Amino acid sequence: MAELVFIPMPRMGHFASMVELAQLLVDLHSELSITVLILKLNPDAQVTAYIHSLTATRIKFIQLPQPETQKDISFSNHISNLQAHAPLVKDATNNILHYSSSRFIGFVIDLFLTPFIDVGNQLGVPSYVFYASSAAFLGFQSHALALQDEQNVNIVELKDSDTEFTIPSYLNPVSSKLFPTILLNPESNSTATTLVRWLRKAKGIMISTFWELESHAISSLFNGSVPPVYPVGPILDLERKSEVHQSSDIMKWLDEQPPSSVVFLCFGSGGNFNEDQVKEIASALEQSGHRFLWSLRQPPDPFKGPMASQTDYDDASEILPEGFLDRTHGIGKIIGWAPQVAILGHPAIGGFVSHCGWNSILESIWFGVPIATWPLYAEQQLNAFKLVMELGIAVEIKMDYRIEVIGSGEVEILRAETIEKGIRCMMDKGSDARKRVKEMNEKSRRALMDGGSSHSTIRDFINDVMGSMP
Repeated sequence: MAELVFIPMPRMGHFASMVELAQLLVDLHSELSITVLILKLNPDAQVTAYIHSLTATRIKFIQLPQPETQKDISFSNHISNLQAHAPLVKDATNNILHYSSSRFIGFVIDLFLTPFIDVGNQLGVPSYVFYASSAAFLGFQSHALALQDEQNVNIVELKDSDTEFTIPSYLNPVSSKLFPTILLNPESNSTATTLVRWLRKAKGIMISTFWELESHAISSLFNGSVPPVYPVGPILDLERKSEVHQSSDIMKWLDEQPPSSVVFLCFGSGGNFNEDQVKEIASALEQSGHRFLWSLRQPPDPFKGPMASQTDYDDASEILPEGFLDRTHGIGKIIGWAPQVAILGHPAIGGFVSHCGWNSILESIWFGVPIATWPLYAEQQLNAFKLVMELGIAVEIKMDYRIEVIGSGEVEILRAETIEKGIRCMMDKGSDARKRVKEMNEKSRRALMDGGSSHSTIRDFINDVMGSMP
C-alpha cells in the first residue's frame, strides 16, 4: 500500500473539495490510502458534521491539537500560525509512518497551506498543491508575482487605477478594477505573495477545473511559470448528506414551482449586505415579477473577530421593505442558510444570482444553470469577468463590485434597476448564456467519465505519484 497525506484548510468549501478528490483517488487505485490532517485553525462546525456524514472509506482523519503559540486568526497572522502548526504536522506524519506498513509517498496541500511544503522536503517526499480556484486565476497570481520580481510592478500600487493588463491566462485584457482586494492591500498582499512563492516549490498542482472549460488558461500554464498542472475537476461535493435534514421545507416549496421558473440568490459563506442593499435587492425581485428563492443572511457579530461566521435572521421582515413578504407571498421564499447543491440541482431553478465563488460556478455549470454575476470579495471579480467576457455562460449584474473597502469610504449600493436588468437577462429563455451553460454542463460531466479529460488526468497523477515511491 501507498500512503498520501492530505492537509486541507479547515473551512467547508476547501475541506470538502479535498476530501472528494481523495475519494476519487482511492476509488481509482486499490493500493492507495489517504490520511487527512485536520488543523485547529479557526475550526468550522460544518467540517465536523461533514466528516460524521461520510460512509466507510479508505480515508482516515486525524485531528491535530492547537499549537501553544497560535496567534489570533487573521490573514496577517496566517504564515506565523502555519509555522506554529508545522511541528505538529511533522509529528502526526511520523506517527502515521510508525504505525502503518504503507509507504509514505507525499503530501497534497491546500494553496493556503503551502508553507507545509517545507515539511515534505524535511521528510524527503514530494508535495502537491490542490488549487480550488480557476486555472486562469492561478495564471494571474503567477503573472502578478512575475511583474513584481521582474518589472518591479507591485499590484498594491494599482488600487485606485483603471489600467488594462494583458495576462497570459486570460483571452482578453483585464482591468485592474477587477484585481482582488487582498492583493491591493499591502499587508494581505505580502501574505498572499508568500503563499504563491511557496507554491512554486510544489512538484505539481491539481486544479479543480477541466480542459473543456479552461483550455486557454491551462495551456498558458505550460510555460514553466508554475509546477506541472493537473486539471482534475470539477471536484464537487454533490451528496451533502449532512444537509438533507435541513432542507425538506425548501425542497417541498421548489417542488410546487414550474420548471426553470425560480431565481435563486445565494452569496456564499461571506456574502451578506447592509439594510439599504437588502431593500434594493427586494425591490428588484418584486419588479422583475419572477419567482425567487433568496438566501438572506445577516453579517457576523463584529465582536467575534474577523473570521466569525454569518448567521440567519430571527425575523427577516425587520430588514425588508414594509409589506414585501405579503406582496410576494406565493411567488417568493426567503430562507437563511441554503443547501446550495440540492437547490441548484432542482428542476425549478432557472437562474442563479451568485457571488461567483469558484465552487459555486462549478456547481452551477454541473447543473446547467446560468449565472448573474455579483462578485463580492477574493478573486470573484476575475471569475465574473471570465464567465461573462470569455465563456459567455453568465450575464452581468456588475463585475467590479466589491464588498470589501480599501481604506476609508463606503460600500457601493447597487440600485434595484441594475439588479432587475441582470435578473431579466439571465431568465431569458432564449439567451446565449443559457444555451452555452447547457453545453458546458454536458462537457463537465463527460470530463469525469471514464476516458474523459479530467478522469484521464487523475489517472496520470496517480501514475506519477505512485512512480515516485521509494
